[in-house]
This record gives sequence, structure tokens and C-alpha cells, in this order.
Amino acid sequence: MSWLSRRRGAVPDETDAEDSPTKPTGYEETASRLHAFNRYEIKYLIDELKVPELRETLAARMDSDPYSPHGGYPVTSIYYDTADLRFYWEKIEGLRFRRKVRMRLYGAPAECVEETPVHVEIKQRVNRVTQKRRLALPYAQARRWLDEREEVDLETAGGSRGFVSEVTTLVGNLDLRPIVTTGYQREAFVGREADLGLRVTIDHRVHGRDRDFHFASGAENRFLIPPKLAVVELKANERVPYWATDLTAALDMSVVRISKYCQSIEAFSLAPRSRYGAADHLAPSSPTTLVSSR
Repeated sequence: MSWLSRRRGAVPDETDAEDSPTKPTGYEETASRLHAFNRYEIKYLIDELKVPELRETLAARMDSDPYSPHGGYPVTSIYYDTADLRFYWEKIEGLRFRRKVRMRLYGAPAECVEETPVHVEIKQRVNRVTQKRRLALPYAQARRWLDEREEVDLETAGGSRGFVSEVTTLVGNLDLRPIVTTGYQREAFVGREADLGLRVTIDHRVHGRDRDFHFASGAENRFLIPPKLAVVELKANERVPYWATDLTAALDMSVVRISKYCQSIEAFSLAPRSRYGAADHLAPSSPTTLVSSR
């Protein structure tokens, strides 16, 4: 079996959620403190050698994310799961209702301190609809909440009792703990004029680790996807414009269903492949060690 399980011409069967800037103070604050949103999403793999052509075409039709610095920005996530990897298996087996809990940092991990804003998120799928809900908190408070089971001050957390209660219940009842991290460098483009609802991201050097979960630990990571490949995501409110799908065909980009979380789990051999053999995402081979992302 080849490293990549491809589905050329596949039709996406799920939507995803991505943030819309709301009074941002930088790219780490491009979403509201708590917001739920849905979007159609198609994921592709592209050879890094073709990225300059992709970037040039996107720049001619779209704007760079105004809250993203030149060259993109780091995104790092810590994924929480049960001891027997319940969320992982729910994804692998394609359950129609599934959730996962993560803590996400926008910005350089080495610069993360106790006061740095992070997002605690639930990404949830119901049938073919995926929602992302999140709450921004200082890093120290988020760790006390998820790792030490300390109650969240609803006043400082924006008063979202429902979301806070849901996360607290999941963490407590399922005994969630950090399992793996994922990280990458993201370039983001946003649509203009007729394509205002369109967002395209390019994720480079997708890597992760299975220990030393402090964002600023400087621990060694592994590539989860060969570094010669980037992950491209097209996200739209209602439809992906024809020019975008024509572009992906011209660059010979392959539609994939990929979970960076599952990639990280399998890269570190934390779970065997699905007993049903139905996993429709990438299966890494011999992940390459890389230097700390600090």
C-alpha cells in the first residue's frame, strides 16, 4: 500500500469551521472569544515545489489574511483524549456524531507564557456538519482548567456557561488528558468581492510530538506528513468557486480526508490501524525527526 491513500475527484462530505476576524488584536485573536461557525471544507495535498504557483494565483484573486504576518504564522494544538483514545477511534470509524477537545496556540510556541492567549476548542461533527466552538483564555488558566480540573471563572471567561460546562464535563467524566500535539506554519488567504466567503490556507511542515506538552518546552518533534508536501484547505460558506477547483486540477492537487490528530497518533504508534480498514486519511511511514520548532 502506498503512503498516500488518494481519492481523486472525491466530493467532500463534511463541513468545517473556521474563524472570522472579530475585533482582532493580531492573528492569535482572529476569532471572537467564543463563537460557533460552519463551513464547507475541501482538503488537498500539494507538492511544495508547486506552492509558489498556487500562492501567485491565489494572490491575484484573493487577499492575504490581514491579521497574518508575511510568511504566515505558527499554529500549535494540544489534543486531549481518553486513555483508550476514544476520540481517535470515533474519527477512524467514521461515527456520525463525534467530538474532540484541543488547546490551540496562534504564534511562536517558544514565546508562549502564562499570560499568552490560547483557545480551548471543541470540534464537533453531527452527520455531515462540523462545528468549531472555542473560548480564549490565558494559557495558565486554560492549563489549570484542562490539566488540573480547576473551575473556570465565568466572569473572566466571558460568561459562557454552556460551553464551559460542556468542556468541564467531558474532561472530568472521560478523564481526558493531553495525548499528542500538532504544529505547522500556516499561510491564509481570504476572498474578496464575489468570493467574500472563501478562505484558503496552506499548512507547511506539519509536525507533532507525544510528550512534553508545554507549548514552550522546546521538545523534539516529528514530521507527520513528509515535508515535501503541504496541506491546502479550501473553505467556503456555500460553494467553492469554479476558478478554485480549476486551479486545484491544473496543479494536480489530490483531494484527501486527513486528520492531523490521527496522523500524530499513528506517527507515534499510539494506536493500531482501524480494524475495519476504512480510514480514509493519510498513513505515515517512518516519520522523520526534526529539530525543535522553537
